[in-house]
Amino acid sequence: MDSVDIRTKLYQMFILGLEGGKYTEALKSGLGGIIFFSKDIKNPEQFKTLIQSLKSQALTAPFLSIDQEGGRVERTENIHNGKKYLSAKYAYEKGLGFLKSQTEEISKELLSYGINLNFAPCIDVNTNPDNPIIGERAFSDNTADVIRGEIVVSKTYRENGIIPCVKHFPGHGDANADSHLTLPKIDIPFEEFEKYHIAPFKSAIENGIEMIMVAHLNVPHFDDDGVPTSLCKRAIEYLRNTLNFKGLIISDDMVMKGVADFGGAEACVMGIKAGLNMFIYRYSDEKTVNIIETVAKIAENDVELKKNIEKSYQLILKLKQEKKIL
Repeated sequence: MDSVDIRTKLYQMFILGLEGGKYTEALKSGLGGIIFFSKDIKNPEQFKTLIQSLKSQALTAPFLSIDQEGGRVERTENIHNGKKYLSAKYAYEKGLGFLKSQTEEISKELLSYGINLNFAPCIDVNTNPDNPIIGERAFSDNTADVIRGEIVVSKTYRENGIIPCVKHFPGHGDANADSHLTLPKIDIPFEEFEKYHIAPFKSAIENGIEMIMVAHLNVPHFDDDGVPTSLCKRAIEYLRNTLNFKGLIISDDMVMKGVADFGGAEACVMGIKAGLNMFIYRYSDEKTVNIIETVAKIAENDVELKKNIEKSYQLILKLKQEKKIL
């Protein structure tokens, strides 16, 4: 008989940042993971010590995660003495050999601190030159190039002990707005969406990707009422049933404006019922912990919610066991 209660299983579905300070209590309650930002990383020794301390306080071994793409999304910049990794676009342009060696370098650095999950590579196809958020984070504005880049980067992370997470499904490359600030609408014919933007995710799945991050985007093909893809059952079922993805599906940061208007606990309930397995919140403040506790209370009397939490919990443990985190 499974002795783990639904609240503990639900906590496994969340990755929280350190800001807000409630992460210690959350780890003791079974928190699934921690995400680190530049301000958390002051020097290598401090960061290693921090990670060891967090691991020792966790009820269940956590994902220790970061956004380390290179270029403008690089979290260890404070400790590199001016050296920076190239962004995906410029690393790809230097050739696949360079891309592989830079990814090896990033992997070894992250592993040396104790990180086990990187929210990279970004496999959006940057088809909109006015895109304010993707740009050089994409390997290219050409789908075939993005697919080539993803194969090299994901495989290199995997071979070097880091779990890759591709993002931002179903593709943020044609957006003309930043989902940190609003809910961008991408209303292009779905055949075009599949051909240019979803194709890299299809390829990544065929090559065994472990985790996919879903963006906060309004894609009318999936939902014409303005529900973001991150909370949309049709979008997540497309990932599962059409693309046959068996791994973990995680949201982009839930404090982003593109999703925050859908509420706290309400948005999480929507996401879980839609089939999301994990959520990222950049804060571990009282408000965020209250969201988890509220969802746990709702789950006690909601059969569908409880069933989906159970499914996610099993998927999370499966990946942690496969990657020897547990």
